[in-house]
Amino acid sequence: MRTRYSVPLKALGVTAAVGAACVGYAAGYEVRSFRLRRVEIPVLPAGAKPMRILQVSDIHMVNGQRKKQVWLRGLAALRPDLVINTGDNLSDPEAVPQTLDALGPLMDFPGAYVFGSNDYYGPKPKNPARYLSAMLSGNHGLNNADGTARRGIVGAVHNPWTDLRDGFDAAGWVDLTNRRGRLKVNGLDLELTGLDDPHIRRDRYQAVAGGPSADADVSFGVVHAPYLRVLDAFAADGYPLILAGHTHGGQLCVPFYGALVTNCDIDRDRVKGLSRHVAGGRQAYLHVSAGCGTNRYTPVRFACPPEATLLTLLPRDRA
Repeated sequence: MRTRYSVPLKALGVTAAVGAACVGYAAGYEVRSFRLRRVEIPVLPAGAKPMRILQVSDIHMVNGQRKKQVWLRGLAALRPDLVINTGDNLSDPEAVPQTLDALGPLMDFPGAYVFGSNDYYGPKPKNPARYLSAMLSGNHGLNNADGTARRGIVGAVHNPWTDLRDGFDAAGWVDLTNRRGRLKVNGLDLELTGLDDPHIRRDRYQAVAGGPSADADVSFGVVHAPYLRVLDAFAADGYPLILAGHTHGGQLCVPFYGALVTNCDIDRDRVKGLSRHVAGGRQAYLHVSAGCGTNRYTPVRFACPPEATLLTLLPRDRA
């Protein structure tokens, strides 16, 4: 006999089955479905040869992630002119050797890097509701309720980030931790201005302020987390391009809607990919990588595949 509960219970069962299938897809397939995106950006001087930059970000390496390591090593086949690493390489204090091994072939090319909070501190289990709360309150990152910065991460495990730094430095990659760096790429004098991670208030823009150097052919900014205060500073100082990561593209997205959260104060529409940022009457291109990893305690992605990006910089006269 059919009861008045049968339809709701059936609907609940269907909903549960769909939910389980989505979780299985997000954790079992999409999180390992690595992609390469290609983007063109007209920021070079007129007549310059195109410059191919491979941006890798948010690797969040954990011991045993063999497929990710193989995929990263294979990116060297692209033979980029330059590699930019925008941080959060680790999600396991023991994974420095695996990370350096996976990036080894890419370190044969000129490169530069900044670090993110997960390079300095080991991961901790997190309540997903914290991100939704941050979205509603506007209080992002490691801040107190009044918006002032906390000092350190209570109870956090310190990663051996200096070993990672030493490996990058030994390969000749340029450390952009609140620093400027110069490289000669395709005959152009390239200036890079980088910041430490704004998500944990380690950025010191005053140490690199002043805008692009007059003798550089092209300059751009590099930072892990695309917080608005940092984007405003870079754009207002006249940098034509800013590269960032951190957001994971939202990580869990809704088809035809997009990201639910950004894990910083940037708007959801610019959570990944190429956009523009205007500040101080000046405009910069902004590229935010969705990254190729996840925190080890939230190893899922949905409608947001892991990625690296091959950025082709073109002369402005080809825009």
